[in-house]
Amino acid sequence: MRRRHLSQSLELPLADRREKETRQAWVYRCVRERIVAGELRRGDRLPSTRTLAERWGVSRGIVTLAFEQLTLEGYVASRVGAGTEVVADLAAAATSSRAMQDAGTPVVPLPENAASIALKTGRSVDAALFSLSTWRKHMNRALRAVTPELLADTDPRGYLPLRESIARYVRMTRGIACDAAEIVVTTGIRHAIDLVTDVLAGDNTAFYLEDPGYKNLASLLKVPPQRCVSVPVDDEGFVVTAADRAGAARPGIAYVTPAHQAPLGTTMSINRRVQLLEWASARDVWIVEDDYDSEFSYGSAPLPALKAIDTHARVIHCSSFNKSLFPSLRIGYLLAPPALLTRIAGLRSASGRANSLVEQMALASYIDAGDFARHLRASRSVYLRRRNLLLDALRARITTPCRITGEHAGFHFLLWLPPRADEAALVATLHGQGVFVEGLAEFTRSQVIGPGLVLGYAALDDARLPEIASRIADAIAAAA
Repeated sequence: MRRRHLSQSLELPLADRREKETRQAWVYRCVRERIVAGELRRGDRLPSTRTLAERWGVSRGIVTLAFEQLTLEGYVASRVGAGTEVVADLAAAATSSRAMQDAGTPVVPLPENAASIALKTGRSVDAALFSLSTWRKHMNRALRAVTPELLADTDPRGYLPLRESIARYVRMTRGIACDAAEIVVTTGIRHAIDLVTDVLAGDNTAFYLEDPGYKNLASLLKVPPQRCVSVPVDDEGFVVTAADRAGAARPGIAYVTPAHQAPLGTTMSINRRVQLLEWASARDVWIVEDDYDSEFSYGSAPLPALKAIDTHARVIHCSSFNKSLFPSLRIGYLLAPPALLTRIAGLRSASGRANSLVEQMALASYIDAGDFARHLRASRSVYLRRRNLLLDALRARITTPCRITGEHAGFHFLLWLPPRADEAALVATLHGQGVFVEGLAEFTRSQVIGPGLVLGYAALDDARLPEIASRIADAIAAAA
C-alpha cells in the first residue's frame, strides 16, 4: 500500500529575498530550488496557496502565479480536492551530486506545589494539547502490524519507516536534502549530544558553547571546564570571531541553537551562518545544531536549518519530538555527515539506549497520516495566544522601562530588566510568591550580560496569565 505523503499544512522554510527580486519570482525560486535540490520530491504535497501566502507574508495571488509558472515548467501539478503536488523527480540527480561530493566516505528540580506558577523553560510544551485518542489509534495500529521479524530488527539507526517519515519531514519543513539512511533515531537531543561527544571528542577537544546558553550543558558534556570556550551571542547569534579568538584556533565541537537561541531568542542571521560554516571548515570544528523549537514560529515561516546550507559537511542536526508532542515520548533524531554515521550508529547500538519499536511505528503512522502537522498547527495557535496574552498583560502593567526579545518564536521570551535591577533578588521575591521564573544569570557561564527574566509561557493556563503579569510587574516596581 502506498504510504501517504506529508500533509499540506506543513510549511516550507523561507529563503532571503534577493535585491530587486519581485515577490512572485521570490516565491517561485524558493519552491523551485527545493525541488531541484531534492528536498521536495515526487509525490510531496505543497502547502496551500492560502497557507503559504499567510506564512510568507505575500498575497495569495502572487503564490498562485508562482505555482502556475511551476506547473507550466513541469515541476508541480494541481488536482481539484488534492492540492498541489510535486511531479518532477529530481531526487536521484541531487543524491548523485551529494554522493560525488562525499566520494570515498563510509555511510552508515523538585516539583512545585499545585498553587505555584512555573514559567521555567524546562516546562516547554503543554501535554494537555496532545490528542491521546488519536495517539491510541496509531499505537493500536502499530500493535496490530508488529511481527516477530520486526521485533528482531537490530538496525542501529532505528526503525526504517520512521526514518523515512522524518526524512520527508525535514526535507519539506527544514530545507535539508537527506534520505532515511542519513538519520539516526535517538531518545532526544541530550542523547544526540552524548553520541556526538563520545564519537568526536578527544583529550584536547575544545567545546565552543553559546554564553548565555543551555543550563548545565557543560556538566552534561563531562569535560574539564578549561576545555569549554564561552562564546558570546549578539543580535545575529553565535559570535564567530570571538570563538576564534578565545579558542586559539583549536579543533573542537560548537554547540549552537540557530533557529531560536536559548535563552536570548535570537535567530542567527544568514551572514552569520555562512561565517560559522566557513570557520568550522577552516578550524576543523564540528557543529551541533539544536533545532529544538523550529516548528513554532509565529510571525513568518522560519529560515531553513543551518544543515540545509552546509556545503562543508560539518553540521550534525539534532531535533526531538519530545519538545513538540510530549516529554515522555523519548524519540528524537540526528542527521550527521556521512563520515560520522557509521560510528554514531554503532555507538547508539552499543550504548543500549534504544527506542521502543512500537512507539517508533506509531510515530511513523502519526506523521504520515498528517496528524503531526495538525497537532503542530493547533498547538502553535494556542502558544501564540498565550504569548500574546502574557505580552499584552506585561506591557499594560509594567511602568519601569523594560524591553522584550525572542518573542517571535519558541516557548519563551526574554524580559530585559533595567540595567541596575537586582535580578537575583527579583527572582527570589517571585519565588516567594509562588511564581517560579529563571533569571538570565542562570544561563551564563562567564559572559557579563544585563539582568533579565526568561519567561516560558507555553504550558501556562490562559486564565492565570493576567495574575502572573501582575505579580511580575509589582515585583519589578517594588525593586525599582
